[in-house]
Amino acid sequence: MVLEELFSAVVERSDSAESPQSFDELFLAERTRLFGALCVLTGDRAEAEDLAQDAFVRVWSAWDRVGAMDDPTGYLYRTALNGARSRYRRSVLALKRQFRPNRDELSLVEERDVLIRGLGRLTHKQRTAIVLLDLLGFSSEEAGTALGMQPGAVRTQASRGRAELRRQAGEDDG
Repeated sequence: MVLEELFSAVVERSDSAESPQSFDELFLAERTRLFGALCVLTGDRAEAEDLAQDAFVRVWSAWDRVGAMDDPTGYLYRTALNGARSRYRRSVLALKRQFRPNRDELSLVEERDVLIRGLGRLTHKQRTAIVLLDLLGFSSEEAGTALGMQPGAVRTQASRGRAELRRQAGEDDG
């Protein structure tokens, strides 16, 4: 991926600079470069601006932890890149949903019923993680905050739940 390599080069270049002492210093030093890198990555100035703002807000909200890191600038860029990836994935999923072939109402009701029953067989954590991530479109960080869990634990619970749903679907088919 050429764009990710470009992004990594920007981050590496920032690694050689002195670490900022405050969030304000980080913001003033990196706002233009981050915005420019995101413009190249997304090809859309408005989206790049949104992503940059989101990344700065996330870093600012965790500045006590991030400011103590060896490389807060690298963390900022990784946060922005992860945000871009998440938006891309969500937009691809939205397009897939939009262009599904029309199905009859009865099959939609049956599928919904199967999904609800399958979700009912999962643990509470698995079910909640799947609903927040897959149905409501939360990021794992947002879901983790809502559930009082680490983002990785949310992803793990959702993954286990999806695997169980696939296993259940296999049993129903066979």
